[in-house]
Amino acid sequence: MSAKILSVAAIKNGTVIDHIPQGISLQILALLNLISYPKIVTVGLNLPSQSMKRKDLIKLEDREITQEEGSRIAIFAPQATIAIIRNYGVVKKISLKIPEYVERVFLCQNENCITNKDRMDSKFRIIQAGHSIHLACVYCELMYSKDDMKEYVHSS
Repeated sequence: MSAKILSVAAIKNGTVIDHIPQGISLQILALLNLISYPKIVTVGLNLPSQSMKRKDLIKLEDREITQEEGSRIAIFAPQATIAIIRNYGVVKKISLKIPEYVERVFLCQNENCITNKDRMDSKFRIIQAGHSIHLACVYCELMYSKDDMKEYVHSS
């Protein structure tokens, strides 16, 4: 019998975001503004996976991802799994569902959009066609691929 080796250390309390497609974890870090999170954030890149060949993984110590944040993650990684950890055990799993709309998450790339001129909150309709996900600004109606969304709104 072979011993199982952990590639990434276990956490006592927090969140594990697993089964992230290879190379997407950095977008999720930016999306949730985890770069400035003051506790330990462990990121595994290109980890071996039986179902995905290669995957990314994020572990957040002492922070529990909300259902709303899970919906945001689903835009970039709909097959990701989120587990809430307490005392080294899984106490809750969050099911990911791509939302119909997202507000105050992305910045519209159209500099003439009212959300950029009047500094109002952005709102995008999510359009899913097969594996492709696009976001349409509800104000200027321009459509963007999820891969084109590079700027995120972060609350202060």
